[in-house]
Amino acid sequence: MHNKCPFPIWPATASNTGHPVIADGGFYLPSGETKPITAPWSWTGRIWARTGCNFGSKLKPACETGDCDGRLECNGLIGTPPATLVEITVQADKTKPNFYDVSLVDGYNLPVMMTTKQASPKCTIKGCVKNMINSCPQELQVLNKTGQVVACKSACLAFNLDSFCCRNEFGTPEKCKPSLYSKTFKEACPAYYSYAFDMPPPSMTCSSREFVITFCPSGWGDDYQHSSM
Repeated sequence: MHNKCPFPIWPATASNTGHPVIADGGFYLPSGETKPITAPWSWTGRIWARTGCNFGSKLKPACETGDCDGRLECNGLIGTPPATLVEITVQADKTKPNFYDVSLVDGYNLPVMMTTKQASPKCTIKGCVKNMINSCPQELQVLNKTGQVVACKSACLAFNLDSFCCRNEFGTPEKCKPSLYSKTFKEACPAYYSYAFDMPPPSMTCSSREFVITFCPSGWGDDYQHSSM
């Protein structure tokens, strides 16, 4: 994992049921630093970055975004949305491809790029073309204690409506269409899932066993500066 953000982050991992915790469930990653993590041959789960954390205060939440019950090591806990999610499935059979995507279904806090170690273009999910923090509609904004926008909720998270969450009578691609909100996400981050039934599915299928996840892949400068809590 690479942190190209101009501030520290606290990456976190949450394994799906039946899979072990990796990287202790979370760790500190300073700006400009890289940390290798190892997963079993068969693993599925999600990875995200937390921002604006202060674990010394013992207060909850400890992080402005992506917090997991105030813990540094999430140990299987899923972070509080909104947060940009990397979703990955690594298969034990090396002849079978692995699957991964970046999702904004639960909202956005940072841009992420994921690729293979060989950086094959056909296996690369690029970062965003716009700063979604700046583009976030006011009704979706998440503010920190100083009033700074630090994350952007999805419409499902903000309003909890079936039509936005693609559930119940809207639980099929035919019934659940992109909203103006999901289109705003898609415009900023075209390579990510903008809502549950995003079409065509923006996921990757590649056989590599080594991947590179980069937070703030384009640098993004002061646009992504987060203050500490």
